[in-house]
Amino acid sequence: MSDAKTRLIARAARDIAPGMTVNLGIGLPTQVVNHLAPDFPVCLHTENGMTGIGPTLSHDAADRNLIDAGGAYVSPIPGSAYFDSATSFAMVRSGRLDLTMLGAFEVAENGDLANWKIPGKFSPGAGGGMELAQKARRVVVLTTHTDRAGNPKLLTRCSLPLTAAGCVNRVISDMGVIDVTPAGFALRELAQGVTLEQVKSATGAPLHVPDGEIPTF
Repeated sequence: MSDAKTRLIARAARDIAPGMTVNLGIGLPTQVVNHLAPDFPVCLHTENGMTGIGPTLSHDAADRNLIDAGGAYVSPIPGSAYFDSATSFAMVRSGRLDLTMLGAFEVAENGDLANWKIPGKFSPGAGGGMELAQKARRVVVLTTHTDRAGNPKLLTRCSLPLTAAGCVNRVISDMGVIDVTPAGFALRELAQGVTLEQVKSATGAPLHVPDGEIPTF
């Protein structure tokens, strides 16, 4: 994993407050658990049926019955609980998640999220992401700022099939921290080594920039 991705994951961990119940979605978000202190008071949830998740483990060290929704081997902590999918999604649908962190193909300036389907490529379906995006109290997207071809992922309007409309509160990318506001995308922080002009040129929508010095991570 590149240093830029490692920094964005570590920065995302700082958005988790003590006492939260948090879902870490497939992809970059599942790595966030490894940047939380072992005694950090948070309840991590995975939609395949577990709360109370510790750091990911290697194949040799893992209990191979314990995986997260992305298939990574996870460790239990004191108080871990296991349950079926009906119970897991009852937790999601009833609004008990304070925060979900999700990956994305595209995010629109109004908070629309597209993260499940690229036409012409195989997808197993929207899965739990659709309900997580709609029902969590706060949605933070972790993503590279551009795709592999260098095209912006932060856009005026999504071109891909939506996962949920108007759901994203914040994007943490390898270039910066950008909030979704009523006025559109607002830059809050810059990644180390990234200039303001670089992040503006890599964003496919207007980017509102605060006055004064911009913090870095």
